[in-house]
Amino acid sequence: MSGNKVLNFLGEVVAQMPSDWLNLTTHRLDIYDESQAKFQFLDQFERMFTNDSANVESLKELPTAYDYIRLGHPLSTVLEWGIAKLNDVEAKSVIAFSSVSTPIMAILRKNLLEEKNTRIAYTKELPTSFDVEAIKTIYGYKFELVKVENAGELSSYNGSTIFVTTDSDPSNFSFANNNNIDFVVQLHEKLGSIILTSDSEYVSEIQHVRRRETIAMTPANCLIVLNEMIGQKSEPKSIDREGTKASVRNIIQGITASNTTPQIGSSGLSIQYAIMMGLIDDAMHNHPNKNINFIVPPNCYGGTNDQARRVAACLDNVEILDLPVDGDHDMVSSVDKVLNEVAKNNAVPYIIAEIPTNPRVEVPDMVELKNALSKERKTSNGETAVDPVFILDQTFCPNIQFLKEGAMLSSVRTISYVSGSKFPSGGKCTAGYCVANDKAAALIAPIEKHLMICDNEATDLQLEILDKQMPSMIERIADAYKNTRDYVNFIHEKLPTAKINFVSEELANEGFTPSVFSLDLPTKGSNDEEREAYKRELNLKLINMMIGQIPNESKYCVSYGQLKGCYWTIPATSTQGTTKEGDKDYIARVALSPDLDLDMHKKVFEQFVNEI
Repeated sequence: MSGNKVLNFLGEVVAQMPSDWLNLTTHRLDIYDESQAKFQFLDQFERMFTNDSANVESLKELPTAYDYIRLGHPLSTVLEWGIAKLNDVEAKSVIAFSSVSTPIMAILRKNLLEEKNTRIAYTKELPTSFDVEAIKTIYGYKFELVKVENAGELSSYNGSTIFVTTDSDPSNFSFANNNNIDFVVQLHEKLGSIILTSDSEYVSEIQHVRRRETIAMTPANCLIVLNEMIGQKSEPKSIDREGTKASVRNIIQGITASNTTPQIGSSGLSIQYAIMMGLIDDAMHNHPNKNINFIVPPNCYGGTNDQARRVAACLDNVEILDLPVDGDHDMVSSVDKVLNEVAKNNAVPYIIAEIPTNPRVEVPDMVELKNALSKERKTSNGETAVDPVFILDQTFCPNIQFLKEGAMLSSVRTISYVSGSKFPSGGKCTAGYCVANDKAAALIAPIEKHLMICDNEATDLQLEILDKQMPSMIERIADAYKNTRDYVNFIHEKLPTAKINFVSEELANEGFTPSVFSLDLPTKGSNDEEREAYKRELNLKLINMMIGQIPNESKYCVSYGQLKGCYWTIPATSTQGTTKEGDKDYIARVALSPDLDLDMHKKVFEQFVNEI
């Protein structure tokens, strides 16, 4: 195929692309079929290429490539397609990362689980973030390193060969034609990396690592690589990275009242992964030969649940324990029970939980929770058990100062983290952050270490966005809560038989002011199956009415904390995608922003009530 035709078409796409391709962090689920992720987009994109028909309107009509920018997005998909075309391989064989080290670790992870040898070959140097000792001892990955003058030196090998190159011409992956190379990882300074695999069995696993432990190459950086391919050289916007990072850290410390140095990652899950691996590192050094238990709510956000289990799958001394936290379960009693069990087994306990919980928006008795976490416990041998670390996802309420001296969790070793695609950035980027209270201050260093190993720090543009957006965050949270309380009260008045999961007025007065609630609609039927089917149908009817009648504001999306509009989703089919079926929530989750036409949303909801 003519490379010029491909490059000319990419030039047209770049010139005509919708602005959303560069700016959105979440995409509409009403035009997204997860089973056809990326490929549905590419099938129609391929037809455009064949017909040479790229224009703004046709590009806008393409189905969503991925539901969330962290996993991939239109520009990463187009970039991967273009590289595949120019190198005569399938589009699924090319995967772009924001990180330079994580794609290598994705292969190492799969080979560890399959007990397969790995050889990493390189010509000049490996990524500076690639800490060989830590990757072997803490992650448990096995590999050998080979430095060569050129790829031709490589002989056959009993296992997988990864060739790491600093030759960053994305149109030339010629090394992939070498039968002694299975993967080529092309490093792009400050932008990320691109991996090309000749083994289709690795594709889904590499993509899943990108989804759970890092992010795709960002839209802004994909655009830079695309421009380079089509001969329109463009450099990343130059910013004072250290100055901007220092500014964002000061803002975070002010909001959280934490004295520790905030760590800022490329996404909430990037931060969570650094926390998990940092704590494992700390436990291996300070509690050698003890098992490590991560205690996780079974129905929490699917990324958290899935990531924790993926980490445990790689390490014999790490186990996941369930922590039922809402609905018919009480977080405090669950914490007390599971910590007693962990203490008896003389293991190291790390608890991951959301407050308020998701999607039921429940807040435990914080005094009782502190008491349960602080209780001194004994092992079965009568020794003092290791005290827990509480890992708090406070994305729903990033304004609450849980860690402040004298506050709710100041006396318990606590790390707090927030997904930055929500309120911190107002939906403009995915970057997340974490802080620790004084009692857990020593844990920040190993967390930072693993954030660097995975090359998962926030990008320059992400830092710039946080620096701009975070000063107004507290005000936006307050305004969004007012809209949400108003809407919740209206729904209760118009449909009193619906169960609404939202914070009480008393909790709001204590500072718990989320702008998300879940709605369990009334149902009917002669048996449980009929009642469940009717409720699910009703969920979709409500959401479709909202996005159909208020298309400029109401979106079917997993978002929260955006600057404008109202966002609807069903957790069981979005954020809980990898959660066990029995733990999923088939309810409507609604997130309101500080800026929306609330009267119109009330009007459509009242129409919905009248029709049922």
